[in-house]
Amino acid sequence: MTGDTAPRRRGRPARKDTDTGPSAQQKILDAARAEFAERGYDKTSIRGIAKSAGVDPALVHHYFGTKDEVFAAAIEVSFEPALDVPAVLSGDPDSIGERLARYFIAVWENPVTRAPLLAVIRSALTHDAAANVLRTFVLRRLLGRIAEELDVPNPTFRAELAASHMLGIAFLRYVIRAEPLASADTEEIIEMVAPTLQRYLTEA
Repeated sequence: MTGDTAPRRRGRPARKDTDTGPSAQQKILDAARAEFAERGYDKTSIRGIAKSAGVDPALVHHYFGTKDEVFAAAIEVSFEPALDVPAVLSGDPDSIGERLARYFIAVWENPVTRAPLLAVIRSALTHDAAANVLRTFVLRRLLGRIAEELDVPNPTFRAELAASHMLGIAFLRYVIRAEPLASADTEEIIEMVAPTLQRYLTEA
């Protein structure tokens, strides 16, 4: 038997040059995000993600596991800009509310960062499993990190209140596009919202 005919190990997909390395994982993540955006959580399949990425479905399972785990990985990529929020909160305490409002609105106003966030939220609105994955991620990765930066009583509760306020704005403005909020000037929104966020995050 020569090296060219060595048996392949079970449990792993056949390797091709295009299927290995970080680029394969990134292709899968990009494809997953696009599939969840277009089809929603319920109609997205591992096979569909693999086809879109140009890889074997076994490779998707190898790198990410179940569909829930692929969705969780896509959430992490989508929410990557939001994971910088603790850096925003670590400045002057007297202007936390304004900085957080300005940062949050900027993330949603940018089409590049808005599109994947919309995809994730829409999937969570239509499927319980997607909602559970998103909820777990937001509570652990995002709100937990915000709470760590707050020197006030009940920091997690306060972080949740601030997040619910901002996510409510995102839902009305960017998802269902309710007027007049959908077409309001961003500076007007920031001016109105900042004092409330300031109170949530710093008032003893």
